[in-house]
Amino acid sequence: MLTEQQTNQAAALIWQSWRDGAVIADLPDALRPADRTEGYAIQAHYQTLSGQPIFGWKIAATSVAGQQHIGVDGPIAGRLLAEHVFEDGATLAFGHNRMAVAEAEFAFLMARDLPPRVAEYSVEEVLATVGSLHPAIEIPDSRFQAFERAGAAQLIADNACTHDFVIGPAMPALWRDRDLTRHPVTATVEGKVTHEGIGANVLGDPRIALAWIANELSRYGMTLGAGHVVTTGTCAVPLPIGPGDRVMVDYGDLGRVSMRFA
Repeated sequence: MLTEQQTNQAAALIWQSWRDGAVIADLPDALRPADRTEGYAIQAHYQTLSGQPIFGWKIAATSVAGQQHIGVDGPIAGRLLAEHVFEDGATLAFGHNRMAVAEAEFAFLMARDLPPRVAEYSVEEVLATVGSLHPAIEIPDSRFQAFERAGAAQLIADNACTHDFVIGPAMPALWRDRDLTRHPVTATVEGKVTHEGIGANVLGDPRIALAWIANELSRYGMTLGAGHVVTTGTCAVPLPIGPGDRVMVDYGDLGRVSMRFA
């Protein structure tokens, strides 16, 4: 089992790579997490390294294609860091973006805490604690050179490939009566490519994905807190992106969100 000092050293190494726009092959053997528990223990240091409260959480690999892309056998959770969160219409630096994709996502804003407990949370319980639903764009990235071979524990330590995140205005309350599994989502890189998707591409239903992360955090002694935003995974095939691109995601009568790369 990794010690607190070792998890801190592992987090510092990944954090420095993130800040420098660099990559590593793997964490050193002495700092490498053996399982999810150790991966989340490393990830827990990012809030201290950031110096700001976390904005919320992300779920990576909520589809079979997404799991195959990063070489895991199920979803993983990561922290959204406030300094990497932007509002609708923002212009972002493209930077050292190696994954070079943008993802159209449903993001839930939590109104009440869901603390750790023995019994699993039901979808209905979790939805009852949601304050609002938002359109969102995630721009993931990894600090591992061959992220598809890093394994789940290291990718969790890598904050589940979290990078930048753009959140749009709250959707109208009618989303609560909508079958999100069938709700169409259109993701576009202006003048280049459009991908169509539906909510069912997110672990079968974005609401199921939300319950999954509430229970994942609970299992590892963490609280999904009031005020946290949870982005639940891509609804459509990720968009290829580059410098100068404008990304737009349209959720029909539920709203839209956009951003541009400098």
